[in-house]
Amino acid sequence: MKILFVADPLSTFNSYKDSTFAMMREAARRGHEVWACEVPELMWVSGGRVTAREARRLVLTPEAVASQAGTKLAVWHSIEERRALALADVDAVLMRKDPPFDSEFFYATHLLEQAEREGAKVFNKPSALRDHPEKLAILEFSQFISPTLVTRSDAAIRAFHAEHQDIILKPLDGMGGMGIFRVKADGLNLGSIIETLNKQGAETVMVQRFVPEIAQGDKRILLIGGVPVPYCLARIPQGSEVRGNLAAGGKGVAQPLSDADRRIAEALAPILAQRGLLLVGLDVIGDKMTEINVTSPTCFQEIMEQTGFDVAATFIDALERGVAERAKA
Repeated sequence: MKILFVADPLSTFNSYKDSTFAMMREAARRGHEVWACEVPELMWVSGGRVTAREARRLVLTPEAVASQAGTKLAVWHSIEERRALALADVDAVLMRKDPPFDSEFFYATHLLEQAEREGAKVFNKPSALRDHPEKLAILEFSQFISPTLVTRSDAAIRAFHAEHQDIILKPLDGMGGMGIFRVKADGLNLGSIIETLNKQGAETVMVQRFVPEIAQGDKRILLIGGVPVPYCLARIPQGSEVRGNLAAGGKGVAQPLSDADRRIAEALAPILAQRGLLLVGLDVIGDKMTEINVTSPTCFQEIMEQTGFDVAATFIDALERGVAERAKA
C-alpha cells in the first residue's frame, strides 16, 4: 500500500513523541510505501488532478523501524525520491497537519475533497474535518459537557461569570492550551481577558464553567475506526498551571478508561466513524468533554510506552480496513 502523509515539515518531527512518526514506523514495518508532503505543496490546475508538487518517498532507517515508543533518534529517515504525485494515485492520503484550523487548513480540505472526487481515499474525510471544528463540535453532544457559552458579547460573558463564578475562557482557534484563561469568583482581569480574546467583539470566544477535576488530568481518549482505545492519557497540570496540555508543561499519565470515559467514547465513536472520521481524540476532564479533536490527534506514543497497547498498529489495522471498504464502495 502506498500512503501519503500530508503533514508538517519532517524537520519538526520528534521521533520519541510524534504520533505521525509512530504511524509511519508501523506502516514501514508492514512494507507499505511511506510518502510525505506539506499542505502548501497541494495544487490543482484545469485539466489535471490534485497533486502534491514535490512528494517525498521516505525510507525509515533500520533503527527507526526497530525503535520503541519514546525512542529519540537523531536521524530516522532518508528521502529516496522526490516527484509530483497525484493524490488519486496512492492508496491512502492521511491528513495530519497540526492545528490551528485556519483559512489555509479550510482551503486544503476543499482541495482534498476534490482529490476524493478524482478517486483519492482521504482520512480523515475532508468534509468531516470541516464539519467538526475542534472546540465547537462538542455543542452537538451537550449532554456530556459542562455549562458552556459561545459568544462575541462582553455582556454575555460577564453574565456567565456572574452565574458560574469560576470559568475558563478560550479562543476557538487555539491549540496546545494556547490562549486559555481562568477567572475565579473575584473576576480579576476579566475585562482585559475578554478584550484580548474577543478583539473588541470581532472574534468569538468559548467560555466554560471550570471543572475542578482538571487536577486529575485533561484526558485524551482516542477513537480509532469507531472503537475506543482502552487507555487514555491524562495530561496533569504541573505547579500553579491550570492547563494540562503537554505543550504547556503537563505530565502525561496513561490510565484505563473510567466508566464515565467509556460512556462518552462509546456514545460518540460510531457516530463519528460513520461520518468518515477514522481517528478522533476526545478531551475529557472528570466526566465532562471539552473538545473533539479531528485534525491531528496525538498521544499514540505515550500510551504505548506506558501501557504496551500498540496504538499505531491499531490505527494502521483500521486504515487498511478503511481503504478496503472504500475500494468496494
